[in-house]
Amino acid sequence: MKASGANKLLSSLLDLGVNTVFGYPGGAVLPIYDAMVNFPEFKHILARHEQGAAHAADAFARASGKVGVCLATSGPGATNIITGLATAMMDSVPLLALTGQVPSNLVGTDAFQEIDTFGLSIPVTKHSYFIERTEDIPHVIKEAIWLAQEGRPGPVLIDFPKDLLSKEIEFPDEPITARTDFRYPYQGSEDELKEACRLLSEAKRPVLYVGGGAKGAFEEIRDISKKLNVPVTSTLMALGTMEDDDPLFMGMPGMHGTERANMALYESDVILAIGTRFDDRVTGDIKQFSPNSTKIQIDNDIYELGKLTPVAVRLAGDAQIVLQELKKHLTPSTHDKWQTHLNDYTDYPPVEGAYPDSKVSPEKFFKVLRSALPKDAHVVTDVGQHQMWCAQYLSYYFPGSFITSGGLGTMGFGVPAALGARMGSGDRMVVGIVGDGGFQMTCQELSTIARYNIPVKLIILDNACLGMVRQWQELFHGQRYSEVDLSDNPDFVKLSECYRIPAKRMDKNENLEDELQQFLFSEGPSLLHVLITEHQNVYPIVPPGAAPHKMMTPPQTQEIK
Repeated sequence: MKASGANKLLSSLLDLGVNTVFGYPGGAVLPIYDAMVNFPEFKHILARHEQGAAHAADAFARASGKVGVCLATSGPGATNIITGLATAMMDSVPLLALTGQVPSNLVGTDAFQEIDTFGLSIPVTKHSYFIERTEDIPHVIKEAIWLAQEGRPGPVLIDFPKDLLSKEIEFPDEPITARTDFRYPYQGSEDELKEACRLLSEAKRPVLYVGGGAKGAFEEIRDISKKLNVPVTSTLMALGTMEDDDPLFMGMPGMHGTERANMALYESDVILAIGTRFDDRVTGDIKQFSPNSTKIQIDNDIYELGKLTPVAVRLAGDAQIVLQELKKHLTPSTHDKWQTHLNDYTDYPPVEGAYPDSKVSPEKFFKVLRSALPKDAHVVTDVGQHQMWCAQYLSYYFPGSFITSGGLGTMGFGVPAALGARMGSGDRMVVGIVGDGGFQMTCQELSTIARYNIPVKLIILDNACLGMVRQWQELFHGQRYSEVDLSDNPDFVKLSECYRIPAKRMDKNENLEDELQQFLFSEGPSLLHVLITEHQNVYPIVPPGAAPHKMMTPPQTQEIK
């Protein structure tokens, strides 16, 4: 079958089950856009910025469990997706980035819109390809999609010189079949499994410490926690792996974690770490983190095993597969005294007293929102104080229900990620919660939401400042506030309406229940602009360089009615 490289690229994607791509056209990828006319079943979502396309594809992958795909032209198009690739890399998200390149004969000549995309992308991808022959396109597409998903998932980039996309050659007349061997089997010995089980059975104060790499093992984690009667903590990336209302769930540990979760890890004698790398946001000072515990670590990335802290037993392989093997050797146990002791610690953050100029109380807002959200909803956030409040106050019941930029902490992630998640979530509700700072980094994607009538619900928590930076300047820099004032924000309601998206402002605590119900269950996309006080801080907070058990709490607390 004779076809151009671009046509074969698109047909290969379709053969491999990919029919949605988020992109922005430009000169070097015009052959791909020209070929799209031949494939009406191919869904292209026109973003308004390449970074938005990358974040949307990232969240599409997180919500759907499939590979997300973004498309950008050469030069600035390619450089604009780098932040999106780094975000996906840090959070282990299967993403395929397709970029155009100048024609082969111009590569290396500083041609118009030429950049070394291959070299630039290497630090922020699992792997990068540069296409040198048109006939290589089908098998590179197949390999790239597999590589994005196998083992520890991550972004993969393919750079296509324009002439090779336009070139027509004879391809084999057969469909491309997808590889499904994504998961690493258990790579250790039976003795290592038995040693892990011995440590757990003899433990007096065991804890399961669950990270984002354990999402596929949620059933096993829930089974093991009940079989061993052992408390569970979930990192920011793993919220929803354990159901929020399970009595064994201690909450999120770390810099803004619950007292119960942080003290469970600090006082434990055995930690079973599953799909987590002992990140600094959880451990703080690693030398003071859980100093009296023996640690067992499960991860499909062997380079993470024991990388940051000594580990007694290293179990390499896919978390679900390893836990299934581990379960064969476990015997039921009980730790009622340990559980009762941990229940004496608080499970919700202490509330800072409402300030006289308070508009909407974040604490009350999130408690009302928690009651209003369906259990199967996806919550997507940007980065900042609102992100931590979402983690602290909202409830999550299934893996991937909380979508956020964890490892890189990318401001601007929220709006494009919310639209991408909604497209990948089926019929589930998607609520995007952003701050006034991050919203303005990628708010042009409101146009994308409006064009495709994507029924995402966006909430802006507006404290007229860069809230988390202001909080750090208050607590750790002597209240010397520098470049955090956003009091000149635009009218977000009018801005949303300019994009033809209905919007409403909320500036008081009254009628929160009714207004949120109307907002969440209205048809189509909508935006809610919520005014909160700039002085509200996120607590607890672990000071920089301290251990999590040395959490700071507010100087005064009171229940906000």
